[in-house]
Amino acid sequence: MPILSVDGGEIYYEQSGEGYPVLLFAPGFLSSRIERWHSNPSRPGMDQDWSDPIPVLTPHFSVVRLDVRNAGRSRAAIGSDYGWSSYTADHLALLQHLDIQRCHVMGGCIGVSFALALEKARPGTVSAQVLQNPIGLSEINRLTVDAEIAHWASGLLGRPDVDQKLLDEAGKRMFATDFIFSVSCDDAARGNVPTLLMPGDDKMHPASVSADIARLTNAEVLAPWKGPDYRDAASLRARDFLLEHTPEQRP
Repeated sequence: MPILSVDGGEIYYEQSGEGYPVLLFAPGFLSSRIERWHSNPSRPGMDQDWSDPIPVLTPHFSVVRLDVRNAGRSRAAIGSDYGWSSYTADHLALLQHLDIQRCHVMGGCIGVSFALALEKARPGTVSAQVLQNPIGLSEINRLTVDAEIAHWASGLLGRPDVDQKLLDEAGKRMFATDFIFSVSCDDAARGNVPTLLMPGDDKMHPASVSADIARLTNAEVLAPWKGPDYRDAASLRARDFLLEHTPEQRP
């Protein structure tokens, strides 16, 4: 089982295919883990609104995906400084471990926050990005966001190494800002990364936040893209977009 040791814990990841690397950040809020690309534990047996990108991308790319810290098979300590930078440090460590200097990125839901934070932390890392269903804060969803934080925290409180006070502080700190939480609007505009956006349209994935991302990044917007009538075509467009923006490989 591929495990990366990080400061205070370990990260589970998988890699398949050959070629230019694509790093996938799955949906699922802070419980973002590989399986959430194809299933949702709150809706057992029901298809996701999107197609799993892994089988679509693997014939063309080296596809890297992971369970983020404290989700799925990954574990890490929760200290007084736990926050977005903790996750980004893991993601940079994974790229270094795999000897990846640049890559494409695809993120769903909170994966958009992870993707934009990665490029902010190390500009030039992301060569192109597919941003699907971004989370963010709007005028009407503070209670919805807080409920997701509480649900995430409740799943960790049974661990003997988790201090509830530090856990509560981490949740409040990470989701105290606006936009997509991990970066500011200025950060997103500064990135200048070719972007394909599949916009959100509900309380957790507000249309207003997607509109901001589209404006700030000059993204190609793909809509509609959810559900059985559109998800397969959307997945193929994501593949083609990344192929179009793949740097030429020197021999």
